[in-house]
Amino acid sequence: MVSHPDSTCPFCEIANGRAPVVRIYETSKVLAFLPLAPATTGHTLVIPKAHITDLWHADMRSLTPVMEASLVVSQALKKAFSPDGLNLINSAGRAASQTVFHLHIHLVPRWNDDQVGDFWPESAHWGESKRATVAERIRRNIGGA
Repeated sequence: MVSHPDSTCPFCEIANGRAPVVRIYETSKVLAFLPLAPATTGHTLVIPKAHITDLWHADMRSLTPVMEASLVVSQALKKAFSPDGLNLINSAGRAASQTVFHLHIHLVPRWNDDQVGDFWPESAHWGESKRATVAERIRRNIGGA
């Protein structure tokens, strides 16, 4: 669900030009800019200009321009810096480390020798039965939101 700008939201303030940032790419619906404390060279944030709290509050209409901008900027990052890889990161909710409650995508260029490191924890492989149970639970809820 898209809502009007929130004057207490730092990303709404940025989108509305009331907070200074280095703008990278902009359309009538989205803005891409450099964060104040980037993880790597070229690390860019992509946000919708409308206030949307997180991915769970977005709809296809509001998310499509964000993903299109993410693709445009990620291609520019590849040409500009020739990274070895790229992380596209979105966090929804405090448990996922979201700290600014305005939907945003991190585009993080990666190099084999960068200091970011691997952020996936070790985990045990699931058996076929558990994978099937989890998959069925997800399938039952697709389209039912």
